[in-house]
Amino acid sequence: MAELQSVFDERTWLAWLVKVRILILTVLLGLELVLAQFTPIAFPFGLFVNAMVLAYTISVFHLLLLRLWGETRAQGILQVATDLLTVSLFVYITGGVDSSLNFLYPLVIVVATILFSRRGAYLTAGLAFILYAAVVELCFFQVVPSYSLTHPGVRTLQGIILVNLFGYAAIAYLAGLLAAKLRQVDSRLKFTRGALESLQALHENIIRSTSNGLITTGLDGRIALVNPTAEKLLERHETELVNQRVSDLFQDTLPQPENGVAHGEVRFVAPNEYRKTFRVIASELTVPDRGIVGYVYTLDDLTQVRRLEREVRVQDRLAAVGRLSAAIAHEVRNPLTSIAGCASLLAEMPDLNDEHRRLLQIVTRESERLNGIITDFLAYSRAKKYAFDNVDLIPLLEDTLTLLEHRLEAQNLAIRIQRQYSVDKAFAQADGDRMKQVFWNFCENAMRAMGKSGSLTVGIEKLGPDWELTFADTGPGMSPQMIEKIFEPFQSQFEGGTGLGLAIVYQIVQAHDGKVFARSKQGHGCTFVLRLKRAAAQLALPEKAMAASASSSGATQTTLPQPLIGERAHA
Repeated sequence: MAELQSVFDERTWLAWLVKVRILILTVLLGLELVLAQFTPIAFPFGLFVNAMVLAYTISVFHLLLLRLWGETRAQGILQVATDLLTVSLFVYITGGVDSSLNFLYPLVIVVATILFSRRGAYLTAGLAFILYAAVVELCFFQVVPSYSLTHPGVRTLQGIILVNLFGYAAIAYLAGLLAAKLRQVDSRLKFTRGALESLQALHENIIRSTSNGLITTGLDGRIALVNPTAEKLLERHETELVNQRVSDLFQDTLPQPENGVAHGEVRFVAPNEYRKTFRVIASELTVPDRGIVGYVYTLDDLTQVRRLEREVRVQDRLAAVGRLSAAIAHEVRNPLTSIAGCASLLAEMPDLNDEHRRLLQIVTRESERLNGIITDFLAYSRAKKYAFDNVDLIPLLEDTLTLLEHRLEAQNLAIRIQRQYSVDKAFAQADGDRMKQVFWNFCENAMRAMGKSGSLTVGIEKLGPDWELTFADTGPGMSPQMIEKIFEPFQSQFEGGTGLGLAIVYQIVQAHDGKVFARSKQGHGCTFVLRLKRAAAQLALPEKAMAASASSSGATQTTLPQPLIGERAHA
């Protein structure tokens, strides 16, 4: 019983008791006012009102004491004791044995049963009996003034007292049984609630700790729950996703579970326009006795896996094309040299007319163009040598952009170049000349994509352990299909391009253990992204570079990097 009592919230019951006491007093006052208007009363009404004011004062005192004093046990005893005395006062004023308010004693006994143990209930019942008997007998023997209208005999009086004794004892017993049952139920309910909350917390921790993204929806397809992993994958907060249709998040149709589980892959566009690929496992959310109440979608990020697969395919194709290019280039260059030489000799013959000379010029010009293509093939297929060093990427960028600005000015093109550098120094282990080739190729492609006007934005910033360099143009952009094949050989749609420029760029970046990819949306331009490992900025530049820097302080001289044929397919 003591254990049950420990889980019982006495403070709540005491506050409730004060409110009920005030309510009962108000009702009693109202009834007595009504009865005083229609029926004669034997007791002085002014005395009743004074007693009522006293009772209100005691209730307010208990309410203040409850807020100021934390000892609820003692306050409970005090409230029950004052209630017994107040009820006895009202019973005395309203006629003693004739009083209709003796029903308030059982109410006090019930309250004591709720607040205390069964022993406290019996003790309260005994005190109620003693007080009631004392009031009745004091009035009967005229010890105090009596307001009773009837004067029963001694036997009748004894019978009334005994009946009340039996009634109070019975109420204490029954109320004690009921209170004990209520306490047991309350204890079990709290224990069950605690177990349920623990189980719920465990399930929530499991859901939030899983490495897979998890989304649950109702039968209507609207999102009900999103775990933190799914928030990271989708790059959105749960508040943005709840009540949204899950089908609206992805570009592809989600798999529909039928009699179990369904699998599939869907594409997703993040808020920053970054495309991702997810593997989705869809299953039905079933509740016993209710059937299917929704669906569960588990997400795995396959973006890096698919990207690596594409890179492997590209590398395989590059290797195969490289071997083929080397073989063809060697076989074609020798007869091509003979053709070009013969055409030159024929052009020197004095008896040729203008038409013949024009034809020989076409043969010579096309031979030179074919020789350039073969040179690109050989540059692509041959093993490249790299001179890696700790270089600052920003001067390399500036050299390339300076040359580009001079070219734009010479060709009178309305293309603006904007720089967005978040750092002053960007050291990386790289081959400076090869990096200039990469930068120039990106800039050349952007110029050819934009035509005569546009804007090229070149940026560099820290991204974890890497430098991220971006070349963003305002051209027509590319389709997703072209982006996937942009670094494969022979993908050029520029007039006169061989389709090897970006393939060579890809080789150079791979040799630097970097990453290169394109982001684009048709009609919204294209951005080439280059990521290189950062090197320690405090490392001193090599003496050769320092000497070159010192020599360039007197007269600025910039060497144009070897141009690569622009390779970007624009829709």
